[in-house]
Amino acid sequence: MEDFLKNLNVLYEDNHLIVVEKPINVPTCKDSSKDTDLLSIVKEYLKNKYKKPGNVYLGLVHRLDRPVGGIIVFAKTSKAASRLAVEIKNDEFKKKYYAVIQSVGLKKEDRFEDFLLKDPKTNIVKVDNAGKYALLEYKLISERRDLSLVEVNLHTGRSHQIRVQFASRNYPLYGDQKYNKKANCHEQIALYSHYLSFKHPTTKEMLEFNLELPDRYPFNIF
Repeated sequence: MEDFLKNLNVLYEDNHLIVVEKPINVPTCKDSSKDTDLLSIVKEYLKNKYKKPGNVYLGLVHRLDRPVGGIIVFAKTSKAASRLAVEIKNDEFKKKYYAVIQSVGLKKEDRFEDFLLKDPKTNIVKVDNAGKYALLEYKLISERRDLSLVEVNLHTGRSHQIRVQFASRNYPLYGDQKYNKKANCHEQIALYSHYLSFKHPTTKEMLEFNLELPDRYPFNIF
């Protein structure tokens, strides 16, 4: 926990919310692995910073898959949490990701619309008309070797959405152990939440956060 606290990258904080960079391979919240999770890390950070004696309230507004790093926001009050939840529901919460696709020849830009169904027993998501509507748009940024860097504009936040929508079209993400049959067991999925914008839950000011490409393979070849 101490190492996580020391390296926590806080992008923004006020009385209502806190925005941080989630490290890769850290769960957003507690799961069956019982590994240290980001929600607990940020709670501990706030407890130490403000010397709070009891439990710290921290609202989980949205999630990133465990292997995915990038920008994430937590609510410091229940009012902020409920208002941000409404923004997400109304597609006012803008999220963009960098993804490296293990293929070339993608269109310069495209729009993917599907229905995605999750099997809770296997934690596997597939395209199925019985599922929930999923929408994303992407732009091709660059191609290097047999890899493509794309920026994804995510309109709906379905579980494993980006990974499944690309993989279902034979454009799997590099290093995706679940949905890319070519992925090596030692590789790390190349998906990073680099941009987030939303309306502040109380001041109504538009907040915007942006991070550069991670300095790790395969992002750093582009």
